Amino acid sequence: MRATKGDHLVQHGRVVGQHDKTGEIVQVLGENGTPPYRVRFSDGHESIMAPGPDCAVRPSAEPRKEQW
Repeated sequence: MRATKGDHLVQHGRVVGQHDKTGEIVQVLGENGTPPYRVRFSDGHESIMAPGPDCAVRPSAEPRKEQW
């Protein structure tokens, strides 16, 4: 998994009825775009995450500029 600042991390719900949680990657802490990532969620909460198989990275809508 690779990401750049501005991409979105989607954490899929783990149980029936649980909604997906989406946040913006505000900092890439690993080398060459690899985890861990600092992620800011819509409620303002920030977390450092090493995403597992229940997560996906969605590119930002802005033109991509390599920031690794």
